[in-house]
Amino acid sequence: MTRSPDPTAVSTEETAASAAPEDGHARALIIVSVLCFGGLVASLMQTLIIPVQPELPRLLGTTIPNASWIITATLLGGAVAMPIAGRLGDMYGKQRVILASSLLLVLGSLICALGSTLIPMIIGRAVQGLAMGFIPVGISLMREVTPPRLTSMAISAMSATLGVGGAIGLPLSAWIAQTFDWHALFWASAGLGLLVTALVVAFVPNIADKSGGRLDVIGAIGLTIGLCGALIAISKGGDWGWTSATTIGFLGGGLVVLAVWGLFELRTDDPLVDLRSSAKPAVLLTNLAAIAIGFGMMAQAIVVPMLLELPEFAGGFGQSILQAGLWMAPGGIMMMLFAPISGMMINALGPRITLAIGATVLGLGYLFAYLFMNSPWQLALASVIGSAGVGIGYAAMPTLIMGAVPMNEAGAAVGLNGLMRAVGTTLSSAIMAVLLTVSTQRVGTDDLPTHSAFGWCFLVGSVAAFVGVAITLAIPRRRSVAEQPVS
Repeated sequence: MTRSPDPTAVSTEETAASAAPEDGHARALIIVSVLCFGGLVASLMQTLIIPVQPELPRLLGTTIPNASWIITATLLGGAVAMPIAGRLGDMYGKQRVILASSLLLVLGSLICALGSTLIPMIIGRAVQGLAMGFIPVGISLMREVTPPRLTSMAISAMSATLGVGGAIGLPLSAWIAQTFDWHALFWASAGLGLLVTALVVAFVPNIADKSGGRLDVIGAIGLTIGLCGALIAISKGGDWGWTSATTIGFLGGGLVVLAVWGLFELRTDDPLVDLRSSAKPAVLLTNLAAIAIGFGMMAQAIVVPMLLELPEFAGGFGQSILQAGLWMAPGGIMMMLFAPISGMMINALGPRITLAIGATVLGLGYLFAYLFMNSPWQLALASVIGSAGVGIGYAAMPTLIMGAVPMNEAGAAVGLNGLMRAVGTTLSSAIMAVLLTVSTQRVGTDDLPTHSAFGWCFLVGSVAAFVGVAITLAIPRRRSVAEQPVS
């Protein structure tokens, strides 16, 4: 496939030749900083609503099950956006898709800021979820705008924003919600989205990296329907009942649609997702590891704040949402601090060993939490250990993926890897919810999880992380095809 010339774009070679090495490095650092800030803002949206989540039924005049769709909508938007945005970035240019993603963030925020009923909130949160396409496309762009010696560190920093945004977003949004009206959360996110949009326009170049082709519309629709069916079943199974006809219908229907979608993708000339490339051992096993590590990351994000906020008379620590968020914040900072370290590890040890180390550290963090969960500082330390593992692992995964696929497929491949992480986090949410309801204690009129239930959650999270280690070590060593020419 021949790349189409774009008169408005700046070629990679021209950019490199037109500046001195020092200027090129300085410009690359600015671009990386803008992309990382945008990724941070996009991932922050995932935890934006958590501080007011218990109040949503009252604020929106609806029921608790209906209000939960606000969380589900964001999850679905992000899951669908990542592989599709990656493919669009490969076809039409990554800067354009990154800009579109930042505009979606602004639009979704404004819809929520101006709405006070359930439907606008669901629509707005779904649109905010679509902005998650910013992250995989930004990661795939890193390789084209950075000198080789900075690429691993840049990818590490961008990957870390997936966890950092969530960790920082919790205390920040809790403070905003407690200080101002809840709509201020979305006015603030709209302002951040506008800032990201302006920075992208000003500093992220429109490189001539588009490979052309046509959008596989049928594939995009099939993937959306299949993913929504399966992920809705997993997300809502606890409310509907895991053996209910509704849950089984959504899950079965989603899996059938995904199976048909897979057959269609194998037979189309220009697929949304190249399943043959995705079936390569290096790509397939990395994506399976992404599910396990995504599971481990989300388990920590769910269980630790819940234990911190559980009343003391029920075996918890009685922390407010803001206090719990502050206890979790060091974990997010640790992810960012580990970005340059993980980049150096990738350069020295390779992405495969780095990913295995990251998953191992994550598993050890869960074991620490299981053995020492008797005070908030112990849980914070466990979160720091686990977050270091997540930071290392999230940095290595896109490097592994991009080293196994041609340059013109990088965006779609990284987007699919992001989807696999989303599947892991969704499974984690469902399984943690089940574990926390298996062993409960009656406190007043409420059934609250016991201390042992939290311990089981930490053990399961540890097992998931060590499964990720085993999968990672099975990834074959192979020569990178990242620099193969596009024909």
